[in-house]
Amino acid sequence: SSLGCGTWSWGNKLLWDYDPSQDEEIYRAYRAVRDAGVTIFDTADSYGTMELNGRAEILLGRFERRLQEEKLSDKSQSGMFDFGSFLGNSDAAKSNTQQVATKFAPYPWRITRGSLVQAAKESLKRLEQDKLCVAQLHWSTQNYQPFQEGALWEGIADIYDENLCEAVGVSNYGPIQLQKFSERMKERDVPFAIAQVQYSLLTARNNEILDSCNDAGCRLISYSPLCLGLLSGKYDLDNLPRAGNPRRQLFRELLPGAQPLLGTLKAVAKEVNKTPSQVAINWAICKGTVPIPGARNLAQAEENLGAVGWSLSNAAVEELDVASAGVKKKMIENIFSVK
Repeated sequence: SSLGCGTWSWGNKLLWDYDPSQDEEIYRAYRAVRDAGVTIFDTADSYGTMELNGRAEILLGRFERRLQEEKLSDKSQSGMFDFGSFLGNSDAAKSNTQQVATKFAPYPWRITRGSLVQAAKESLKRLEQDKLCVAQLHWSTQNYQPFQEGALWEGIADIYDENLCEAVGVSNYGPIQLQKFSERMKERDVPFAIAQVQYSLLTARNNEILDSCNDAGCRLISYSPLCLGLLSGKYDLDNLPRAGNPRRQLFRELLPGAQPLLGTLKAVAKEVNKTPSQVAINWAICKGTVPIPGARNLAQAEENLGAVGWSLSNAAVEELDVASAGVKKKMIENIFSVK
């Protein structure tokens, strides 16, 4: 699918005010995107706050099991029977299989390649799966613990060799480190499928990282395509995230300089009869990336889905590019990003 779904907010109390009571509403969002044909789900073993660590993976496993049970029940009640699915060789069923790309955090205690393989096995248990679509390194330790990097690279390749994933990927890697990782995976004969970075109309170095992915032969997955919600057009200086939420101060700093861009975004959205969020996500698709906006409720899921099935004109993309380039204060880079 040209659109994926991020699960960062599933379990995160600090930024997204998660509470387990929201799980039913999150499931409705999950069911909506799955029913629409979205198969790519991005998650991580660190998604979840404190005691909720791994919560996003648990919910993905639980939700998919529930979805399949409900579909089976619906078919049974309607008298429908899919012989191909029964035999396990239905092309349609295979094409709509949940594809999970999970990320492993390079915690200080993960200093051996075996520790990463063990992390993959634990994630698979939470996800209720036998094999990952993509196993990813969540960030690079090159800037603060370079000796750990080698073990992480060998460990992620070992996960593939042990048949625990279809391919590998990285997150928050810049062009230089991405190229080095790509070369090592080629030496290990391990398929390098995706590189995930923060990518939106408010981020810097967009073209640089896209070119690097093309050189390495991997697909760029754009996380935070709405810049934590700032590009949704739903916030201004009089309407900020709640006090205590880190996004509040960040939005207060970014909103003044982003006004010309937000104005252009709204104008383009009006012209194509879409929302600013849908235009921002579609712009990322037009750039050749696979955006993974999050969805915590049905309304968000439906709005995200409205970003596909159509395409911005070249003129609109260029207009947004110019407006983006004019923003002097861009979104801060992830603290774990490397060159």
